[in-house]
Amino acid sequence: MKFFVDTADIAEIRALAATGMVDGVTTNPSLILKSGRKIEEVTAEICAAVSGPVSAEVAATEAEAMIAEGRRLAEIAPNIAVKVPLTWDGLRACKTLSDAGTMVNVTLCFSANQALLAAKAGATFISPFIGRLDDIGLDGMALIADIRQIYDNYHFETQILAASIRTVNHVQEAAKIGADVATLPPGVLRKLADHPLTDKGLETFLADWAKTGQSILG
Repeated sequence: MKFFVDTADIAEIRALAATGMVDGVTTNPSLILKSGRKIEEVTAEICAAVSGPVSAEVAATEAEAMIAEGRRLAEIAPNIAVKVPLTWDGLRACKTLSDAGTMVNVTLCFSANQALLAAKAGATFISPFIGRLDDIGLDGMALIADIRQIYDNYHFETQILAASIRTVNHVQEAAKIGADVATLPPGVLRKLADHPLTDKGLETFLADWAKTGQSILG
């Protein structure tokens, strides 16, 4: 499974990228607002910090305007994935941009039928929102499983990008089902390494090592 980090905080991205665990980045208008920076500026910095896809979202709602914005965003760097909403206009923009060789991330997916349309439009990524479905009492993981089955049935190349992830359990379940990518807030990505038994074991080993009076570096 690939890990994308869901943030526009360049310091967080660089710190996590140094671990080798970051395969890409996703942003959205809310994250750009939170960064307090111009979209072109912060997106260019992110693209320079990671080699994988960086999703930058259009703000338009009409197809021709989405296409124009998508082309402009794609000029920022070769690893840009233009993010469009799962509407008919978004699907039309996806088709046009994909046909021109631009990576496209179709976002705000909440049904398997929507995911099927995105794949037929040539999307590079489909972003089903797990957490938001859970918030209204539906099963976000069931959607991931449905999309996986449909894509496997027809050999679609569109990658399932599990989004709106809130917990480490979301990551584990999405990985078990076979999502290609999980996009995670930095805090959730960091928590993947946490376990109380790891902490306890390390504490014991360090205490015993101190008693030896040795230093590995001499």
